[in-house]
Amino acid sequence: MSRYLEGKTIAVTGAGRGIGRAVALQCAEAGANVVVNDYGVSIDGKEPTSEVAEEVVAEIKKAGGKAVANANSVAEMAGGASIVKSAIDSFGRIDGVVCVAGILRERMLFNMGEEDWDPVIATHLKGTFTVFRAASAAMREQKSGALIGFTSGAFAGSVAQANYASAKGGIVSLVRSAAAGMHRYGVTANCIAPVARTRMSANVPMEIGGIGDAEDVAPMVVFLLSDKARQITGQVYTVSGGKIAVWNQPVEARAMFKDGRWTPEEIEARLPGTVGVERMGLIDRLEAMRQAAAKGDKPNA
Repeated sequence: MSRYLEGKTIAVTGAGRGIGRAVALQCAEAGANVVVNDYGVSIDGKEPTSEVAEEVVAEIKKAGGKAVANANSVAEMAGGASIVKSAIDSFGRIDGVVCVAGILRERMLFNMGEEDWDPVIATHLKGTFTVFRAASAAMREQKSGALIGFTSGAFAGSVAQANYASAKGGIVSLVRSAAAGMHRYGVTANCIAPVARTRMSANVPMEIGGIGDAEDVAPMVVFLLSDKARQITGQVYTVSGGKIAVWNQPVEARAMFKDGRWTPEEIEARLPGTVGVERMGLIDRLEAMRQAAAKGDKPNA
């Protein structure tokens, strides 16, 4: 690999395992100084241990790279700030942050309690915000930097992960807001929606077509962190094995107008043939999966 990130300092959250670990290792291989953050929890956010971050740091140093560990929780403002402070204290600056940290607590909406909702939102959405908030202040002063959030195709909706899907949708909006707000300061913000074999994807009860490995995601992250991607901002990219795709930007599809206020009867008469509806692909896929399961086949995502 070329030294795409030579001299840069990159902080990666959730870097003790899976995609975060792959990103941290590849950033180091590309020449970056790396802050390896991981609270070290199980998939549901419990039983924290900081050892995983230290192990990745040791791996980077053994390969000749530079890295420091940070085991604070991104779900707290102080934790997010400490990650950026670790970068500046250890290496003098912060050039990029990659927010991969996340947990999963699955429940149907009618069974989901506050104890399932709050920790997932706090880790994914607030955890991206706390790091972005601290990093953006430093990047504004230095007039450069890259913010990378991690979303999921689940941001378009999920059957048993309303908490996770809501957090991932929030991250997309946070990234787009960061792109708009930080553009004038030379700071980019982008989002990755990975499809890869991880602790979380292992729990999906279906075949996921085209799924790749965690290491497949890392090159796209390295590219977006580099000076070669300075003009790319506000984007959401899927990375799945050898596939890279960009999501569309949200826009209004169709409209109807009248002078004055609509009545329900007028809406009933006009809406179907003018504005109509946008098909929800998730519901179509779910129906296809149900039909496959009824035949005894394992459904494809």
